[in-house]
Amino acid sequence: MKTVVGIDLGTQSLKVLFYDYSAREIVASESAALDLYQNDSGTAEQHAHWWLNALTEVMGKIDAGIRQSAVAVGVSGQQHGFVPLGKTGEVLAPVKLWCDTSTVAECDEIMATYGGPQKCLDEVGNLIAPGFTASKIRWFAKEGGALYSQLDCIMLPHDYLNYFLTGERCMEAGDASGTGLLNIRNRSWSTDMLSAVDPDRDLSQYLPPLRTEASIIGHISADAASKTGLPEGIPVSTGGGDNMMGAIGTGNVSPGKITMSLGTSGTVYAYSDQPVIDPRGEIAAFCSSTGGWLPLLCTMNCTVTTELMRGLQSADIEEFENRISRAPRGADGVITLPFFNGERTPNLPRAKGCIVGLDSQNTRPENLLRSAMEGATFALRYGVDRLRDLGLEASEICLTGGGAGSSTWRQVVSDVCNAPVTILEQDEGASFGAALQALSILERADENDLQQLVDEHLDHDEALCCEPKKSNVSFYNEVYGNYQEAVRAITPLYT
Repeated sequence: MKTVVGIDLGTQSLKVLFYDYSAREIVASESAALDLYQNDSGTAEQHAHWWLNALTEVMGKIDAGIRQSAVAVGVSGQQHGFVPLGKTGEVLAPVKLWCDTSTVAECDEIMATYGGPQKCLDEVGNLIAPGFTASKIRWFAKEGGALYSQLDCIMLPHDYLNYFLTGERCMEAGDASGTGLLNIRNRSWSTDMLSAVDPDRDLSQYLPPLRTEASIIGHISADAASKTGLPEGIPVSTGGGDNMMGAIGTGNVSPGKITMSLGTSGTVYAYSDQPVIDPRGEIAAFCSSTGGWLPLLCTMNCTVTTELMRGLQSADIEEFENRISRAPRGADGVITLPFFNGERTPNLPRAKGCIVGLDSQNTRPENLLRSAMEGATFALRYGVDRLRDLGLEASEICLTGGGAGSSTWRQVVSDVCNAPVTILEQDEGASFGAALQALSILERADENDLQQLVDEHLDHDEALCCEPKKSNVSFYNEVYGNYQEAVRAITPLYT
């Protein structure tokens, strides 16, 4: 047996799978939970050594024989996190994550220095949004003191795992496009943007080599082999951000499909063979990890919202499903604005979660749960509509992430977005995408072969796919309008 390994470094957990590509079977899959430090200032951080501890813990759960069957590795990672390395490879500070909203002032400062938001869009393709890496670097320059002077290399989370596995420092263009530092049209660093982040230091000296196509970046080192049980010397592919690997893992490598991820954050994205710049800056103009582009909308509160409501009611997953399935459509008028961690889209980083429409008749546990689920879905529908406005039509939505396990939620997505929902038998998303990328470098698949490769290894789970119900579509159009009115009403409170 020969396997390819997919590693996905998420926010809540690190996951590893081993895929027997000849038998087309995932032969092992394990995960380990990750801690997260958050406070009221918007700070959200993890220590990089937590990731390495989780990786060795996960590998220890997998049979040694399966680990030795590995012939290639691919790594996916949460986007935007800032991993500052010193000269000897030590991590200089806690890693500020994608969901950190404490650097709003730095975002504004960078864009003002660059020449304003419109110039950022026109020249680089993206606004500097809260959560993007650029603002974290500026924050470290202001707050890091002597540690900032020791900065030798800027990395993203998946880059750091690649570095641990191979000793190689590099950054992949898809993940790099989420830093705010990359000109996404030509996949090159923007010297003007780097200067806007820190006018006193040439940051280009601290960026690792940029990889613009999938390739072998290095091989499992002796040290990594001893700590993980993987065979020394097997190749490691470039990997990428979790959304970029999720695109591969859901077959979204050519036009015509939308992927929606119902994870801690929510994302909606589609492949494009040309850059897509949103004049409003709401859709992030990212590069894909497959030679194209991946315009994407991110919400910061998806299963975060349902998990908070579940915890409030001490409801397990089964009870959550029972309650939302028996609650009425529209939750009897209860509307949840799921901005518990602040929000990126709409751009309300200081926002708080709000529940409106409660009265003496509808304040029931099942309505609060149903409204949380529907609110997270409405936030993502905006992204589907915005992608369509930008010319990215799709015949289906491929649903992934933890929320996709709910049959009620799947149907609500189909009804709210008025589109067929597809579920894959290989529902591992980013980790499976990383494994497929590793397989592609073994088989030397170019961009034209990649669609064929994913088609060979991805299958629909027909029993879980669903179609929109006409009466529900009309109903949810009206409720979605009410949701948008509520968003507009609370916006002045948080701006």
